[in-house]
Amino acid sequence: MTKRILHVVTNVAHYDDPTEPTGLWLSELTHAFHVFEKEGYEQRIVSPKGGLSPLEPRSLKFPNYDKTAKAWRADDARMELLANTAAPSDIDSGEFDAIYFTGGHAVMWDFPDSEGLQRITREIWERGGIVSSVCHGYCGLLNTTLSDGSLLVAGRKVTGFAWQEEVVARVDKLVPYNAEEEMKKRGALYEKGLIPFTPHVVVDGRLVTGQNPQSAKATAKKVVAEL
Repeated sequence: MTKRILHVVTNVAHYDDPTEPTGLWLSELTHAFHVFEKEGYEQRIVSPKGGLSPLEPRSLKFPNYDKTAKAWRADDARMELLANTAAPSDIDSGEFDAIYFTGGHAVMWDFPDSEGLQRITREIWERGGIVSSVCHGYCGLLNTTLSDGSLLVAGRKVTGFAWQEEVVARVDKLVPYNAEEEMKKRGALYEKGLIPFTPHVVVDGRLVTGQNPQSAKATAKKVVAEL
């Protein structure tokens, strides 16, 4: 059976301040997509509202803009995948073995309260599938409850973009909340690497999370290992 992965991307194009653009951190998608593609997995892309997923400008600059991201942007068919993402209502969770939440600061606005994404995540998890995220993608797991009413992340080890990294990136004044702190408030056992912006992945059973853009490839490889 061919494994199937559902990637989650944002629809948000700017911070609260409309002059501050944001969006999908492209390499967090392309690194994972490449890993899964090599395994022969089928892949699909969903967003909270469906339709266009804008790109984070900072992800298109050195050193973040690597060959996988450049190749994606140069490929019209691939860019079309981001122009016309599926909406949650288009997705039958039973068709997927894993869900992978990408990041970019934009997801802090539209991931946490998407009931459609929460439904898909819950159904994949409760059917024995893998739930994974990288960087700010873990904001998509903040409010996901299981059928018994408990939070999926409660009592489980997770990682994601650290507050220290927000400060280093000089966006701590722009973000709507402290994602690391919000995770801890929900009873998650948050962990981070010793050095900011270096690869760090945490695996807690079928929950696989990566800390930052540098962790996307390693996160995807852990998902493959779990599958």
